[in-house]
Amino acid sequence: MQPFIKTHRYLIDHLDTPVRRDLIGEINWDDRLIGIKGARGIGKTNFLLDYAKRAYGSDKACLYVNLNNLYFSDRTIISFADEFRKTGGQTLILDQVYKYDNWSTELRYIYDNFTDLHIVFSGSSVMRLQEENPELFGKVKSYSLEGFSFREYLNLKAGTSFSSFSLQDILTKHEEICREIVDQVKPLAYFNDYLHHGYYPFLLEDHNYLENLLKNINLTLEIDISYLKQIELKYLPKLRKLLYLVGLSAPFQPNVSKLSNDVETSRATIMNYLIYLKQARLIHLLYDSEEEIVKKPQAVFMQNPNLVFAVSQNDVDMAGVHKTFFYNQLGYQHKLLASKNCDFLVDGNYLFYVNKKIKNLGHNEYCACDMIEIGEKHEIPLWLFGFLF
Repeated sequence: MQPFIKTHRYLIDHLDTPVRRDLIGEINWDDRLIGIKGARGIGKTNFLLDYAKRAYGSDKACLYVNLNNLYFSDRTIISFADEFRKTGGQTLILDQVYKYDNWSTELRYIYDNFTDLHIVFSGSSVMRLQEENPELFGKVKSYSLEGFSFREYLNLKAGTSFSSFSLQDILTKHEEICREIVDQVKPLAYFNDYLHHGYYPFLLEDHNYLENLLKNINLTLEIDISYLKQIELKYLPKLRKLLYLVGLSAPFQPNVSKLSNDVETSRATIMNYLIYLKQARLIHLLYDSEEEIVKKPQAVFMQNPNLVFAVSQNDVDMAGVHKTFFYNQLGYQHKLLASKNCDFLVDGNYLFYVNKKIKNLGHNEYCACDMIEIGEKHEIPLWLFGFLF
């Protein structure tokens, strides 16, 4: 136990988190079993440590443990948790829980038998916590950690402290909101940089951003998807090629037969791979109705604009990047569907066009426009949708 306490204190003492993630304030930390999911590289470890530091400081009542540690090849989570609680522990934070075999069964045992202990754990976005682990159904409270919104990136780079706005506020008060923001900072001076290298928190590290992102993409394919979805490694090149083809063309309406021929695999496998890539937070799939599982998507997007630049690198279609940004920033909290009448149908009610001049917009139609600081009526600056979270 002592080596883990020393490691915990070292990590807390050397933690540097210049951006406080709003998700910390949205979680009910009184729940006894909390799961934090997120894409690789999204900052789950720092998020967990930031919570530990804010809530407990150096108090031994909280302990961070990485289950990737070889120690747990010969020690159960149950026995470790039991020892921790008996020595005064209250909150046990388990990082990379999927690296430990039988993790869900043991967490359920802890939940049922150690009622004085809180468990917070992190896992890959590929994990389906309750769907694939029925023993946790109704017990675990699951949350998703996203990358930086444009608002968070702007606060970081410009030293501002802007709060987020609801979609309704943006639709009805965008001119007033934009004036308040533009009086303090020029958001368009930061917008293109965010599209290129602002989504993942490792932008704070002294490394080549796109190279780091490509490394994370490959680890996601090799570990998160291949391991958790039990795909044989010999099929990994096909999965990688599919992502590459998507990255070159996205956003696009998929021709599953052509993708099947190009990747040299079956149509059914292509559909499965697309779902896996979506679960891994590498792509978005846009449907024309709620019935997603059995249907072919109407369009495939990269999950965020940074991924477009990482995969395509050279000939990047900025119109597609702008639509990707819009989908990424709204898709976290709102339901987006394809529509024949516009680029996106949002929450079944609002019709959105991205970078299109439309005359005589209806009462529920809006344009998200690039390169404008302050909008007018139903024309809203595209960058402002980066203030939703």
